[in-house]
Amino acid sequence: MNFGFNEEQNAIREVVARFSAEVLAPGYRKRDQEGIIEKDVIRQLGEMGLLGGELPEEFGGSGMDCVTSGLIIEEISKGDFNVGYIPLLTSLNGQIIASHAAPDLAKEWLHGMTSGQKVACIALTEPHGGSDAANLRLKAEKKGDVYVLNGEKTSISMADQADVAVVFARTGTVEQRASGISAFLVPMDSPGITTTRFEDNGQRAIGRGSIFFDNVEVHASQMMGDEGKGFKQVMQGFDYSRALIGLQCLAVAQQSLDETWQWLTERTAFGQNLSAFQGLTHPLAEYQTYVHAARMQCYHALWLKDNNRPHNAEAAMNKWWGPKLAFDVVKQCLLAHGHTGWGEDLPFAQRLRDVLGLQIGDGTAQIMKNIIAREYLPK
Repeated sequence: MNFGFNEEQNAIREVVARFSAEVLAPGYRKRDQEGIIEKDVIRQLGEMGLLGGELPEEFGGSGMDCVTSGLIIEEISKGDFNVGYIPLLTSLNGQIIASHAAPDLAKEWLHGMTSGQKVACIALTEPHGGSDAANLRLKAEKKGDVYVLNGEKTSISMADQADVAVVFARTGTVEQRASGISAFLVPMDSPGITTTRFEDNGQRAIGRGSIFFDNVEVHASQMMGDEGKGFKQVMQGFDYSRALIGLQCLAVAQQSLDETWQWLTERTAFGQNLSAFQGLTHPLAEYQTYVHAARMQCYHALWLKDNNRPHNAEAAMNKWWGPKLAFDVVKQCLLAHGHTGWGEDLPFAQRLRDVLGLQIGDGTAQIMKNIIAREYLPK
C-alpha cells in the first residue's frame, strides 16, 4: 500500500494550491454576493488543465488518474468551495458524455468543457421526486428523428449558468420506473428552455434553480446510451462524483482547521496563548483525526475506481460523512474564533452555509446509508 502522492502529483498540488490561494480565495465572498462564477475563472481552470483531466486526450483530457483529479478539486476548494464544483461537474458530466454520447457529439462538447469555454449541468431531480430519483415525469416523446421534451427539472446546480445539460427524461411509462428513462445531451440555448434561480442560504455562486422544457426538440442523435436504459447506465458515474464531493467538503474543513490552529498561537487570554487551553485544542485534535480518516477514505474510493474495482459503498460513505463532518468542523473553528469568527470578515459563516447544502444535494445521507447497507447485507 502506498499512502503518498508521487512527484508529479505533488507538483500539480503545489501549482493548484498557489492559484487557489492567490486567485480564488480573495474572491470567495464576492462570488457569493454576486451569485456567479466568472467565465474568466472557469477559462483559467481550463487553460491550466484542471478540468476533466481524467478524460482521454481525444476528448480534451490528459488521461490523468482519478486520484489526481481528486487532489485538484481538494486544492481548488480550499480557496473557494463553489469554484471547486466546476471541475467536479466537468468530471461527472465528462465521463457520462465520453462513455455514452455519440463520438462526434462528445468531442464537440468535451473540448469546450475541458478548455473552460463551456459548463455542463446534470438535470435529474424533479419537483415531486426528490430522493426518489427514478420517479421522473419529464416526458420525451419521439416524433420522427426528434424527441420533444416537456416538463420541469428542479434543484439543478448551475441551472442558469450552464451551456449544456445532461437531461434525464421518460421515454417509457411511469410504471417502468428506471427502465423507462433515457438520457439526452441538451444545449441550454435550445428553443423552449427557460430557467429560474432560487434564493438559497449557501452555494450562491453555483446557484440552484429550475429548468423548464416547453416542446424542446432534441435530435435522436443526442440521446446518450440506449433508450430506456439511460438512468441505469449514467447513474454509475455518481460513484465517482460522490468521492470528489467528499474531498470538496473536507478541503473546507482542513482549511478551517489550519486557520484555527494558527489563530490559537496568535491570540492571547489570561496571559497565555489560546493554544495553552485544552478546551480549545482537544476538540480541534479530535476533528483533525476525523478529517484525516475521512480524507483517506475518499482517496481510497478514487484508487478503487482507478483500478477498476467496485467502489459503490465507499463512494456513498464519502458522500454522507464528508459534508456532515465538514459542517461540524467549520462550526467548531468558528466558535474557537469567538465573535471574530461569527463576523463576515472571516469566511467561516459562509463556509457553513456552503457545505450544509451538500448534506442534501447529490444524494442525502439517508440514501447513502441505504446504498451502504445494500452492499453489506448478505446477498
